[in-house]
Amino acid sequence: MKLSLYIAKRYLFAKKSRNAINVISAISVAGVTVGTMALITILSVFNGLEEMVRSIFSTSDPQVKITPVTGKVFTPDSLKLQRLAAAGGVEVFALSLEENALLRYEEQQYIATVKGVSLNYAEVSDLDTAMWDGDFILQGENGRPYAVAGLGVANYLGMRLNFVSPLAIYIPDRKAKIRAMPDNEFTRKYIFLSGIFAVEQEFDSKYVFLPIDFARELLGYTEEVSAIEVRLKPGADEKKAQKAIREAMGDGFLVQNRYEQQEIFYKVMKAERLAIFVILSFILVIASFNIIGSLTMLIIEKERDISILRSLGADKRLIKRIFIYEGWMISFIGTLLGLLLGFILCAAQQHFGIVKLAGDSLLIDAYPVRMNLADFFMVAATVLAIGYAAAWYPVHYLSRRQLKDNEKVNK
Repeated sequence: MKLSLYIAKRYLFAKKSRNAINVISAISVAGVTVGTMALITILSVFNGLEEMVRSIFSTSDPQVKITPVTGKVFTPDSLKLQRLAAAGGVEVFALSLEENALLRYEEQQYIATVKGVSLNYAEVSDLDTAMWDGDFILQGENGRPYAVAGLGVANYLGMRLNFVSPLAIYIPDRKAKIRAMPDNEFTRKYIFLSGIFAVEQEFDSKYVFLPIDFARELLGYTEEVSAIEVRLKPGADEKKAQKAIREAMGDGFLVQNRYEQQEIFYKVMKAERLAIFVILSFILVIASFNIIGSLTMLIIEKERDISILRSLGADKRLIKRIFIYEGWMISFIGTLLGLLLGFILCAAQQHFGIVKLAGDSLLIDAYPVRMNLADFFMVAATVLAIGYAAAWYPVHYLSRRQLKDNEKVNK
């Protein structure tokens, strides 16, 4: 093995009689380098985007959400709530009730989702850490209710924290009959803002948070809720906690973690990541055809050397290994350079934000990047496997042909 590797190294770096072989070998290394760099960069960008999305969802979504299997609302049973509070891994929970509503502020109107939540909602969600203006306060010291709106909703309505003009909320009266005057079919209540949050554009343009008692009066409910949102204890096993919550709540309820609440989105992201990886791998396969061309020309050029090695006692296996090692070294050098350049590019993006995101973003202004060691190993293994396959075919076919011709000549 050492002999075949030594000869392969000499063939790779020695000057060839035909300059085209050197050029094709250099192109092969460059193609593998660019493909490897692209693979590691794209995967790192997807890691960064996924991490950013997880941070957004960790602010807007509870760790565990309990909803009814059928129907929009349900009346929580006090015994089940006691069991839930005592379930393993559960730190705190809050009740929520949400419905679409027509919002009016001065002369502006907008349709959004009003979400009534328990006063301890800040203990369940991290929404209080994403305040753009004001504070996450649902009830004042005098018991007065307040609303907390998303920045998108506030911008559409032109709202700011002035405590002069209240926000009017209109909800269709569930018990009202059709009348000649449509205004009488709506329940209307007024409330002032205590804060404006900014998490993510879609979320900010959708929600207005209210005290749950205020929301129940508005919607005509007494004790009903849409969901129970749970925060787990630090370090709690999520799967075990979910199982304990299901046992506490019984049948008829969905118990979902953050991934399950946004399952379609995460699946789409994983599918996109896989599709990009496969596409770039195919590009690497095409780039590896240069290795086939380089090795083919080299085997033809080294026909005399093959004859000499055969005369010295070299067997077919040794001769094949020489050229396979050469093809693999081309892939190895390209892989090494590609990983190094990919690392430098990703590190530069992390520190300097070279490639900017289109449009305005409240969170970041450049593409997020996060490098994983596992991605480097996976990319290296993939590229080297493609390189080995690209080297094996011409060596297997042409060396066999050359060996047969040499045997005929010797006879």
